[in-house]
Amino acid sequence: MTQSAARRTLRDDRRERDDEPADGASEGDGGDIPASDPDAGRRPRRRILKWFAAVLALLLIGSAGAGYAYYRHLNGNIKKNPLNLGDNKVAEPTPNAAGQTPLNILLIGSDARDSKENQQLGGARETFGSTPLADVQMLLHLSADRTNMSVISMPRDTLVRIPKCTDPDDGTVYEASSGRTMTNQSLGHGGPGCTVATWQELTGIHIDHFVMVDFAGVVAMADAVGGVPVCVDANILSRDSKGHGSGLKLPEGTHPVKGEQALQWLRTRYGFEDGSDLARAKAQHMYMNSLVRELRENATLSSPNKLRRLAEEATRALTVDPGLDTVKKLYDLSNELRKVEPERVTMTTMPNRYVGARVEPTEDAEQLFRLVREDIALDGKDEKPTEDEEETAPTEPAAPDAEIAVQVVNGTRTDTLAAASDRASTVTGILREKGFTSAVADAAGSLSEERTVVRYPSTDLEGDAQRIAESLGVPKSSVKRSTDISGVTLVVGADWREGATYEAPEQDDTIPESADALNGADDTACMEVNPAFTWS
Repeated sequence: MTQSAARRTLRDDRRERDDEPADGASEGDGGDIPASDPDAGRRPRRRILKWFAAVLALLLIGSAGAGYAYYRHLNGNIKKNPLNLGDNKVAEPTPNAAGQTPLNILLIGSDARDSKENQQLGGARETFGSTPLADVQMLLHLSADRTNMSVISMPRDTLVRIPKCTDPDDGTVYEASSGRTMTNQSLGHGGPGCTVATWQELTGIHIDHFVMVDFAGVVAMADAVGGVPVCVDANILSRDSKGHGSGLKLPEGTHPVKGEQALQWLRTRYGFEDGSDLARAKAQHMYMNSLVRELRENATLSSPNKLRRLAEEATRALTVDPGLDTVKKLYDLSNELRKVEPERVTMTTMPNRYVGARVEPTEDAEQLFRLVREDIALDGKDEKPTEDEEETAPTEPAAPDAEIAVQVVNGTRTDTLAAASDRASTVTGILREKGFTSAVADAAGSLSEERTVVRYPSTDLEGDAQRIAESLGVPKSSVKRSTDISGVTLVVGADWREGATYEAPEQDDTIPESADALNGADDTACMEVNPAFTWS
């Protein structure tokens, strides 16, 4: 099936379930759900709504306090849940030369109908109080030096393996999915901590925090900011002959939207481009970038009353991990986020391909994940190290080769290949032949590491790690500090599955075109309107 045919199939498959009016008619389930799925028939389409509510909260919440009592009141509004409900952990990123580390925040939007207000906004009265789905998932990556920000949206229909998760409230154990299932179902496996675990399993990216939001704060926040400019290249009415659609009606050009009209923009799929979720994600990215620009430029937000109202709405809409469970913590985070100028913000969608009516990550997705793991700016504007920085010697010189203790680990396993046999022992032998007689092989098991890397736990062992790398031809960029180990550790990666000589592969650090990147300062972006949904 061609991609265009697959898209048509996806549109037809969802036509009866998506973008219903919010006045009580069901808005839709979100896709082709098997008949055995107990959650079928209630997949609402709220993607970036919660994302922008979260960002607003992070940017503004700390400015709204009016004394300790009110501060405690706002803290009491914020709901908390554990960060990670899975069994597996992902190592924290290695600090840069200045000792700074990046920050990764998973932004989750649930379709919860757990209040009358949420239900009225979302429609689908029959789903009131039912188990929510994580229909919005965006990873926000703030660089270690705080100069740039990357955002990756994952389509809610992405097929993934949800890991084993344990509900923190009642101890219910949700076993790992036997096959791949839609990523938005992870929220129903104990809470947002299982969505975090799912992301970490898929991407290998360590997640520091999550912020989950619902419908309720969206309208009030859009009103508080005074409207967000959006653009369409033709008149649009998101409603078909059967009543499907968000109801968005806008004339051609750029117009500010707020309140329920902002909600309609963020829900709209019928009417944008080919009617797919990918087109909707593009519209949401445009909205987010415009919103951030408004927050920086809109002086009306200096009004204490508006800020207080926004703080009230934002805190009531938030569920966070314990690391963000107070206004003070959110305010500190907002200060970090504010350091990034809009032109250094890059919004992307996880590269994907269709599998029937669903999507799966592509090889380009792994490329995107690697750039985030290695804290490489998606806009390509990372400052290159100077010659002096490149030649900076470690604070402690290397010990004699024979005295350098190094553990060698087999990290050649991949998603599609088993670990190469005896690689730890083989490379240990190579090191011993070079005079590193204290090298030992770890025979306990195998890891999965895309590229060969030498890790060290503290600055006094940096020289030893660099000496090991130099002897094998491993580049200095692959020598990294990690507090998850106790000594110098060489992980033989999937790029060295055979042979006695390591050949460092050429590394492509450019963002894949399929990530559909949008720069945060681009105020010329305009959504293409499908001719079937225009008016005159």
